[in-house]
Amino acid sequence: MVPETRYPLDPEKVYFSMDELTLDTEEGAKTLKMGYWIAVDPIRIHKLIVKEKCLKVDEMEVLRPLESKLRKADPDYYKRFVGLKLVIDYPGYSTGIVASIPFENDPIGFYKWWRKGGHEDKVYLSLGRQIQLFQKVAMMDPKMILKKDLELLKH
Repeated sequence: MVPETRYPLDPEKVYFSMDELTLDTEEGAKTLKMGYWIAVDPIRIHKLIVKEKCLKVDEMEVLRPLESKLRKADPDYYKRFVGLKLVIDYPGYSTGIVASIPFENDPIGFYKWWRKGGHEDKVYLSLGRQIQLFQKVAMMDPKMILKKDLELLKH
């Protein structure tokens, strides 16, 4: 039996979909082409790229398909990662718009849509972003902000 060739992660290399990579799995070391890794373990590959920053990939050939796989594999993880860069259906726009635009330009409208309109599941806002939004709304229209959000600002 011929031992499997290993392709350890090279932090200096830019990986394309046909490049092979060996990663440890529960079943032991496994070597797959990058295009296959993004299909079988998109979250792990994404974390290696974004959080651990030890894996460099070609944007067109690997990163774009990976983000598409993430959206399907774990929508919540995808929303947390994308945050305000997510394209949303927002009142007043005929096509989708990046969430950061109404967040920045129309905080009261965004607050109404996001918090009062029941769209909190559509766009993930970190605690810092929530506080930023609540502060803007509290300054611009204090009657608009919900009591629970005011309480958060007091802490």
